[in-house]
Amino acid sequence: MDSENILCVKGIKKSFGGVHALKGVDLTIRRGETHCLAGENGCGKSTIIKVISGFYKPDAGSIEVDGKGYPVMSPAEAIKAGIQVIYQDFSIFPNLTVIENLAFNQVLANKKKLVNKKEFRQIAEEAVRKINFDVDLDALVETLPVADKQLIAISRALLDNAKLIIMDEPTTALTKKEVNRLFEIIADLKKNGVTILFVSHKLDEVFEISDSITILRNGENVVSCPTSEMTEEKFAYYMTGRHFDTQVTKEVNEEQLGDVILEARNLTAPGFENVSFALRKGEILGVTGQLGSGRTELSLALFGLLKPSGGQILVEGKEVQIPNVSAAQKLGIALVPEDRLTEGLFLPQSIIRNITVSVMDRLANKLGVLSNKNVVDESAKWVQDIGVATKNHEFPVQTLSGGNQQKVVLGRWLANNPKVLILNGPTVGVDIGAKYDIHKLLRELAASGMAIIVVSDDTAEVIATCDRAIVMQAGRVTGNLSAEDLNAETLAQAAV
Repeated sequence: MDSENILCVKGIKKSFGGVHALKGVDLTIRRGETHCLAGENGCGKSTIIKVISGFYKPDAGSIEVDGKGYPVMSPAEAIKAGIQVIYQDFSIFPNLTVIENLAFNQVLANKKKLVNKKEFRQIAEEAVRKINFDVDLDALVETLPVADKQLIAISRALLDNAKLIIMDEPTTALTKKEVNRLFEIIADLKKNGVTILFVSHKLDEVFEISDSITILRNGENVVSCPTSEMTEEKFAYYMTGRHFDTQVTKEVNEEQLGDVILEARNLTAPGFENVSFALRKGEILGVTGQLGSGRTELSLALFGLLKPSGGQILVEGKEVQIPNVSAAQKLGIALVPEDRLTEGLFLPQSIIRNITVSVMDRLANKLGVLSNKNVVDESAKWVQDIGVATKNHEFPVQTLSGGNQQKVVLGRWLANNPKVLILNGPTVGVDIGAKYDIHKLLRELAASGMAIIVVSDDTAEVIATCDRAIVMQAGRVTGNLSAEDLNAETLAQAAV
């Protein structure tokens, strides 16, 4: 008789050198459910996935799949038992066609030496049919959008008769529309008897998609319960061990705001056209919309990284030209970029260097000689003020978690004392604790008089941080929402 649970792991321990990644983790997943595995970066999520899939051999503990015990699980045994993992990179071959990516595994598993194109196509057609996936089977995978690559990985998993599909942060690079499509597919998979382990730290997605939740912290179980018994406040506490005030309080009113500091009038550039807004001191303006809406291009144009072809930009009432980043900085405009790893940080360099690199001139003496004490003091100030969690700010910035790396990028620009701070995706890829910290910091900066633009497709983030928002679609403004109108429903309507 089949077990009620598709997976049951008990007391799993795993160490790497002297680091205890897993300290006796338990995880039970019921057949036919969507189970969310949550936890901050470094909590052990990736390690337990690799133990379940046979990639790592645990130091202690037991694994049962479908009621059958496995003293040592190998990758081949995991696949044979019906376990498939879809990692963030999808493990597909970009230089091969869709057909080849789908059919190769099955052909290799059957140890066939001779195959023909017709057989390849039949295998691929069967795979995509399972999830009603409409795709050009002859297309090179590298030419396809991220969402299609993910669906190829799901289709391939189903060819191997997957009983349990583990999805590792599956929505990281997807638009809201693509996320909705993925969730529809997950619902269909469940109807067909496939169990899903959904690994995520995105609070809204966890509550929308999961039937039950397990949260890890520091390699240990914190809680496992039905999603219906979880609240946002509990989730944040279990993830971080900290209590947060999750109630959004916006006490800013028209009288508290200062003069208009940044204005766009019918601004047009590659990616958007005729965008107008006025931003006042002490105000947080949201710029939101789906991927391709023009929101990122707008932020680049305001920071001198994209040349406008029409319209005006005004700073403190005077029309300005912003031909480059240096000009933007002189006008008091700062931009925290979308991709901190490639655009915002020097990863091998120290935290000190990353924070102070944009204010070296100010920290030098009259002869242009840099004072090491000034550099260290400046870095220490921002590490403390914005709460960068590190034992030593001389460590390379790549040793930090995603949330702390984002705080370093923020600290670098705040050291310039900007008048206008633009943040593109301020909390993308950061843990829930860092997300609350960054949101709180933005509200404090606005209260001190700084003007802020938050560019984000995260509806909850826009509602939590912004006083009002403009919504963009296909390069045009489709909504201009006041504080009273700023909610999930109105944002969704304006975005489509």
